[in-house]
Formats: sequence, structure tokens, C-alpha cells
Amino acid sequence: MTKAIQSSVQVGELATGQALTVPLYTFSGSELFSPSVYIQANVHGAEVQGNAVIYQLMTLLEGYQVLGDITLAPLANPLGINQKSGEFTLGRFDPITGVNWNREYFDHNIKVQAWYTEHQHLNDNELFQAYRSMLVGACQARLELPFGLSTGHRLAVSLQTMAHQADIVLDLHTGPKSCKHLYCPEYDADAARFFSIPYTLIMPNSFGGAMDEATFCPWWQLTEYAASQGREFSVPVSAFTLELASQERIDLADALEDAKGILAYLSYRGVIAEKVTPADMPRFGCYLCDYKKFHAPKAGLIEYRAVLGEPLAAGQPLVNILRIDLYGTEQAYQAISLPMDCVPILHFASASVHQGTELYKVMTKVFSITH
Repeated sequence: MTKAIQSSVQVGELATGQALTVPLYTFSGSELFSPSVYIQANVHGAEVQGNAVIYQLMTLLEGYQVLGDITLAPLANPLGINQKSGEFTLGRFDPITGVNWNREYFDHNIKVQAWYTEHQHLNDNELFQAYRSMLVGACQARLELPFGLSTGHRLAVSLQTMAHQADIVLDLHTGPKSCKHLYCPEYDADAARFFSIPYTLIMPNSFGGAMDEATFCPWWQLTEYAASQGREFSVPVSAFTLELASQERIDLADALEDAKGILAYLSYRGVIAEKVTPADMPRFGCYLCDYKKFHAPKAGLIEYRAVLGEPLAAGQPLVNILRIDLYGTEQAYQAISLPMDCVPILHFASASVHQGTELYKVMTKVFSITH
């Protein structure tokens, strides 16, 4: 039986001097050249289901032969997790700066042409090792900047340092009210058929501040530049964000299904010795540019009509808006629809909204992902 070794990493300090630490669990692989893995969960305080998935995955891994090192970091944001207001967890934004905790990662802004020119004499494995060392070193240097870092950026760069040391990075999140969906870089779209997730967003090579982009963008840039110089290799690192339904929710049975999907992907990548078959289920995707946000055209009380994860035909009700202050007029109760077919993926958690609130995110131009 394979057992995880428990440790922790310090990601900051409280005003009273206590260390902020994140628990780590490591399965040591038996094969030197098998891919290494880093998995984290709960960067947003209310998004707790990823911790249940990590628990179920660790339980499963005890019965498998682990070939590549696997590091798991549940409870990855101790500040966000403890950011409570009454019965709700508010930890989506750093309360000091207002910045989204998942938009704090370091954009390396690598001058790829200059770096590649200096290192192009290396063989592929040496090139990758040098590039990884540069990424990790840049993060470590950033943590030591003489003028310091914000609390959120320090947390993010500490997590990013660990992620850069892995070949596969999985960041586990949830939406407010959401169906399961996967963020997947375009070069790795084939991976979507392994996870137990019905909807996939195909991402371009563009850094927006999130962990998956912070991980794969530098490697994708290197791969594209090398190709322009006549040197072909696949992007050496894979990174995904798994959105595991809704926040403020723990469901161990559902977590087991998602853990099995992760296990199927790790089997496909050779991280474990055994063959694990992915779930037999329909899977659909759209490009990130076709993932649309619908904002409230006016303020009011919202009746969410569209079912998450179910196709919605053009003209069918998305929401109803109740304006009790306009009782007696045609504006008191109004159905709102979209002019195109879509699949609603997530919606805002509250029923009371300001004008302009992001009510829904929907996939358009949806296509089937074959098994």
C-alpha cells in the first residue's frame, strides 16, 4: 500500500505572528522519469469541494502503484478559507487589496527569443530542465524582493513555485452555482476525454492571472518559438482548472467520481502503473472566446430559469426579473432570454442583484468531444 507523507509549507504570517501554512501530502513515485504532479484546492475560500476530491484521490492512490511523484495541497489559501461573514465564506477576494485570489500569480514575461538563443545548444531534456529551473528561480527571487509582496501575491507565488516543479498541474475550484466544467489549453484538448467532467472550455495561449495559465503559458511560448526555429517538441507541461460544481458544498460520493476521473488521466499519462478507464459519458466543449457572460440589464430580484448544464434554445427564458417597486406596470416582472443557443454553465449565487451583475456564464458554439 502506498502512503502519503505529510508536511506543510509556509505562505505568510498573521499580524499576531502566527505562520500561515498549507498542508502538503506527497506520494513518492518509484520511476525517475514518470511525470510529476501538483494538485491544489480551495484557493477561493468557499470552494471547498476540491478538498473532498483530494481526500478521495489520496484514498484511491493507496491502492495503486505510483510511478511519478504526486504532491497535493488541500486548503491552499488559509486566509480565504477563514474569511467568514455570518454563515457565508467570502474568500474569493483578498480583503486588503480586493484582488481575486486566483489572479495573483506571477507573469514571468520571459523574453523567449533571447532565452532560447542562449540555450538552444541543449538537448530537449536539458532544455526543459534549464527552463524549469529558470521559472522556479524567478518565483523564489520574487519572494525575496527588497520591497516585499502583497499578502495575496506572496501566497500565489509560493503555490506557483511548487507548481512549476511539476509536469502536470491541476487546480481544483468550484463556481458560485455551477455545473462541472474544465479549463483546458488548446494544445492539450485531448485530455478532456479522461476527466469525469461534461463541459470543457478550450483556452488560448494568453495569461490572465490564474494558476493554469501561469503554469502552461511559459511552456507553450517556448514550444511555439522553438517550432519557429525548426525545432519541434510537444508542450512539456500540462495544466488544467477543474470546476467541480458549486461552492459551500461537500459531497464525498460526487468527489469520488471526480477523483476517478483524475485517476484515469494520471493513468493515461503514466503517473500510475495500472490502467484506469475514464467514465463513459458525453463530453462537450467550446472555445474560451465563445464563453459569454450575461450581465443583468437592470437591477431587481432574480428567478434563475435556465438549468445549469442543460442546452437552452434561443429565445427560451434565461432569468425572470422581479421589480416589486414597479408593481402595476409591465416592468414589474420580465422574462429575459438570449438570441442564440447556449449551455448555461454557472450563475450568480444571490437572487438580489444590481444592474450589471454577472448573472450567467454560458457556452455558445458548443461541439461534441469524442471519446
